[in-house]
Amino acid sequence: MEEYSEISMNFIKEILLEHEVKPSLHRINVLKYIIENKNHPSVDVIYRALVNTIPTLSKTTVYNTLKLLTEKRIISVLHIDETELRYDYIINPHAHLVCIKCGKIYDVEFSSGYFSKKSIKGHEVLEAQVNLKGICSKCNK
Repeated sequence: MEEYSEISMNFIKEILLEHEVKPSLHRINVLKYIIENKNHPSVDVIYRALVNTIPTLSKTTVYNTLKLLTEKRIISVLHIDETELRYDYIINPHAHLVCIKCGKIYDVEFSSGYFSKKSIKGHEVLEAQVNLKGICSKCNK
């Protein structure tokens, strides 16, 4: 697999096609942004990052693209705070640490049998998320 900082458009197209998503310019660029930046962006962050290079992009298009990518299980929605949703590329099970001082969200390793379970006591598991709150190493100095 290619490095995050050098993800090619063809690689993004392959991901979309594997999940039966038509690879439009907007979809490719939204997914590319999420994979390359790993900043758990909100709709506003994605829109502001891409609108200068894609003048035809609208917030509605970003919302619709994120909804589709989520439905196809290419990305996941993070329900970390009450004010906005954040998005993450699904690559492997991990937890998120939210710093209560700077507000940044960090990926952290977390091993739990629940990440790999398809069902628990007869309940079908579609997704598992672990969100931790604390003080990041930068703010803790």
